[in-house]
Amino acid sequence: MEPIDASVTDLTARLGRWSAGRGPLYLLLAARLRRLIDEAALPPGTLLPPDRRLAQALSVGRTTVVAAYDTLRHEGRLVRRQGSGTRVARAALAPEAPRVTETSNPLFLHLLEAPDDVILLSCAAPTQPPPALAEAYRTLVLPDGDIGYHPAGLAVLRTAVAGRYAARGVPTEPGQILVTTGAQQALSLLARLLLAPGDGVLVEAPTYPGALDLFRETAAVPLPVAVGPDGLDVAEAIRVMEDHRPSLAYVVARFQNPTGTVLPPLARRRLVEAANALGVPLVDDEVLGDLAFDADDTDDTDGVPEPFHPSLSSYGEVIAVGSLSKVVWGGLRIGWVRGPASLVSRLARLKALHDLGCDVPSQLVAARLLDGFAAVRDARLRDLRAGHAHLRAELARLLPSWSCAPATGGQTLWVRLPHGDGVSFAQLALRHGVAVLPGATTDALGGSVRHLRLPFLLPPEVLTEAVRRLAAAWAEYTPGPVPERASLRGITL
Repeated sequence: MEPIDASVTDLTARLGRWSAGRGPLYLLLAARLRRLIDEAALPPGTLLPPDRRLAQALSVGRTTVVAAYDTLRHEGRLVRRQGSGTRVARAALAPEAPRVTETSNPLFLHLLEAPDDVILLSCAAPTQPPPALAEAYRTLVLPDGDIGYHPAGLAVLRTAVAGRYAARGVPTEPGQILVTTGAQQALSLLARLLLAPGDGVLVEAPTYPGALDLFRETAAVPLPVAVGPDGLDVAEAIRVMEDHRPSLAYVVARFQNPTGTVLPPLARRRLVEAANALGVPLVDDEVLGDLAFDADDTDDTDGVPEPFHPSLSSYGEVIAVGSLSKVVWGGLRIGWVRGPASLVSRLARLKALHDLGCDVPSQLVAARLLDGFAAVRDARLRDLRAGHAHLRAELARLLPSWSCAPATGGQTLWVRLPHGDGVSFAQLALRHGVAVLPGATTDALGGSVRHLRLPFLLPPEVLTEAVRRLAAAWAEYTPGPVPERASLRGITL
């Protein structure tokens, strides 16, 4: 197997909250690198970034990186040679096994860390489940005479999800719905079914980094298209589809993750019609679509946002992905795919191979919650509006040089730093006790380096403390040169 060069962006993400422990920074860095080497996340022969470049990305002195590298060199885990750089030693592990793709996404890696006093602004998810969720479990009645395996999902939940689409003017049959373990599994199944190594996949730049992980896992080639103030550059997306005929196009049309933009209706129509005409499967991630702050941002009189997927008289055929994680709670692992019945049938067979179906109690609870969904959603929106206003006020008070447009929905602010880069600042912020998601990790074009994604879901007092810590970190921040372009597993984009 060919050795892999570890990009600065990828390695920085993999290091996670390396500096949150006790002791000298060089020993903390060496300990985390040692773990990555021993777990084969950095396989033998991997070329590590130069001392100075990694130091800039981690916001530490060069001597910290040199000392960490030298510690591991004395242990026999690294080899350092003048002119050839620093590599993981060939003898650092037993004979190499076939490499398994793992995430380097800081959004996920922070979730895997042991609890500490770091405030997690890296993951945008509700911290408090609604009372309706506990009540639904309390009154749950399990079915009799049911073996409990339903790879496509329980009929009652598929019917409830289909009914929700139909109520918004999109006729849908239960056979067009696949129930999944959250939207992440929905995207994973679609990537596994529709993508093969070397296939092109159109993505927004920036976009949801969890999707980039999945496309990387299939060894697909990302075809990034920039997102502007009005969402995806549709003219450029159409050109990319015409020139490359990707096997999949992935977009977030409403409250785009991470920018929060909303694709206008005419642009939606152009995109869908072009994708359909060119035979490109178009996946719209609707997970945030229900989180519109104002009634004016909804397209129906009943306050239900118009979906970006097929109807007989509108845009055309789109594969929709949704979940209850943002309106209800991430711990309720229920998502879905809405698409042609033939596609859903194939996805169900693939899902059966992996887990035989989602757990029945959660599906029954989800069906109950969808029956009274408006009240749950409205309560969540009240909290989001309040958090949005509070975070913006605290940023204006303590970090007035940072800029961000107000959000019209969703869960996050897309913040631009006046100078420096998000990757190195995020490392300094970690040492002040707050984890943030750098924009570069979301952008396959290599842009967004001066951006951070900041969610506003935590309680007001926690958001206040988080901004106080960010302001303290910013006061100490001395940016170096802009880091290398973001990459996906060693492929610079």
